[in-house]
Amino acid sequence: MAETDFPAEVAEVRDTLRRITDVLDVEALAAEVSDLEQQAADPNLWDDQENAQRVNSQLSHKQAQLKRVQSLAQRIDDAEVMAEMAAEESDEAVLTETANELASIRKALESLEIVTLMSGEYDEHDAVVTIRSGAGGVDAADFAEMLLRMYTRWAGVREWDVKVLDTSYAEEAGIKSATFEVNAPYAFGTLSVEAGTHRLVRISPFDNQGRRQTGFAAVEVIPLLEGTDSIEIDENDLKIDVFRSSGPGGQSVNTTDSAVRITHEPTGIVVSMQNEKSQIQNRAAAMRVLEARLLLLKKEQEAAEKKELAGDIKASWGDQIRSYVLHPYQMVKDLRTGYEVGNADKVLDGDLDGFIEAGIRWRAQGSDD
Repeated sequence: MAETDFPAEVAEVRDTLRRITDVLDVEALAAEVSDLEQQAADPNLWDDQENAQRVNSQLSHKQAQLKRVQSLAQRIDDAEVMAEMAAEESDEAVLTETANELASIRKALESLEIVTLMSGEYDEHDAVVTIRSGAGGVDAADFAEMLLRMYTRWAGVREWDVKVLDTSYAEEAGIKSATFEVNAPYAFGTLSVEAGTHRLVRISPFDNQGRRQTGFAAVEVIPLLEGTDSIEIDENDLKIDVFRSSGPGGQSVNTTDSAVRITHEPTGIVVSMQNEKSQIQNRAAAMRVLEARLLLLKKEQEAAEKKELAGDIKASWGDQIRSYVLHPYQMVKDLRTGYEVGNADKVLDGDLDGFIEAGIRWRAQGSDD
């Protein structure tokens, strides 16, 4: 193989990791893990189940993040030893193994670096994602269900916890809407770049003439609020309806009125929850999502006012963000970043990392302009 300056490459990846850990503040992260471990060891922790779940979830997330950094540091040390052995023994097999390992480390560092680009107020939070079918009839409803599968598969590969909170099924096929929670560090910062309108072009399996059809689906991403975040909601502004949960085709899956729909009348925001076992649980879940949506709306209004005062009329996020073309060729293209992939099936199976990382880098560049 061609001669490689391994000492220089090792020094480069070590310096990259140092810059990343400086931004992540690994010492503070380790201190957080230690504090959460003490809380988790408290025998009285489960007296408050909601707080216990929060502590254990945060501990798991923070431990995984710290382990990721520590593992990369160890891999760099090991690669340095391998490089020294290869140089001393002129062993081609070890040289190749060292080169491959350094390439793998660089890729892992690029992925870790993405976290340093997420500095928004709520980027570290868990996320609540809602997918709604748009124009396109049954094809749009089917596309909305395809997106739900895409995101849950993507999260599953990452071993991120996904909890479906509500699903409204369409009459013929697919879904009218679905809301799910993603519990992982930086889930909101990561998934927030997916918010917007997605477009599907394909030969419709529902058209008996085999014509090409276009369907649209909207993706909304909001941060899941913690106890320290709050927004006051006047109970008098709420309209609360209860109904029976239902599955595909309208079949009853619950014999009691446990599903809850909350309408915030001043804004018209509607939140429905039906996947918990009791009305009380569904109401609590719906209120959490409503609070998050109202807080996000407040932030958007404040940002719009600041832009107006500053005279900034430059467009930022467009409504349609991505096209998924299945016919007459296969291609998925992000209209903001220009990132594209020729294998649409692979993307719809959950291979989203390239699009998400490109989106986060694009967003970071825009905020620096």
